[in-house]
Amino acid sequence: MSDHAFGPSERRAVYRVIEERRDMRSFVRDAVVPEETLRRLLAAAHAAPNVGLSQPWRFIRITDPTLRHSIHGLVDDERRRTGAALGEREDEFLSLKVDGVLDCAELLVVALCENRERFVFGRRTMPQMDLASVACAIENMWIAARAEGLGMGWVSIFDPVRLAVLLDMPEGAEPVAVLCLGPVPAFPDRPVLEIEQWARRRPLSELVTENVWRVTD
Repeated sequence: MSDHAFGPSERRAVYRVIEERRDMRSFVRDAVVPEETLRRLLAAAHAAPNVGLSQPWRFIRITDPTLRHSIHGLVDDERRRTGAALGEREDEFLSLKVDGVLDCAELLVVALCENRERFVFGRRTMPQMDLASVACAIENMWIAARAEGLGMGWVSIFDPVRLAVLLDMPEGAEPVAVLCLGPVPAFPDRPVLEIEQWARRRPLSELVTENVWRVTD
């Protein structure tokens, strides 16, 4: 055991919150997230690892009800287009609840900043590492939210160009996620899409190999 390890109860808490985090779609309507809690969650996101200490994330808190409805409209437009693209699974997909934009206590849009080409450290051959950094920030916030007893859902069903225009983003900035955050009725014991039989979570043993790639599909 490393001298730097946390104590047993603390380690159990970390692994528990990771295991019990869920991508939530159902929220308690008219609930609130205390300002201090929201600040803690944003600070957790801002503490994420990021390539070259570039901090490429930007967070937009949506407090205007009209704007929230406009974002929901973008999500619903893309929901229908996604359904059409799924062919024989269209009806099955359209029956799923895919967002909580109108119900959640807090709505946030997370974006990549503009002028990211100036960040060369760690991105010269892998420019997508800025996106990986933003994903780390979102995951930090997700885990922190679960520890606070709050649900969070990552909505990626939208046209990023239309959302960027709606939020007056500068050229080069790129929306990555619409985050729904707030109290929830309950946390399911399995991923919702697994419960809905949309997909199954594969065992870790199928996804880990040694030394070389092994085809497991």
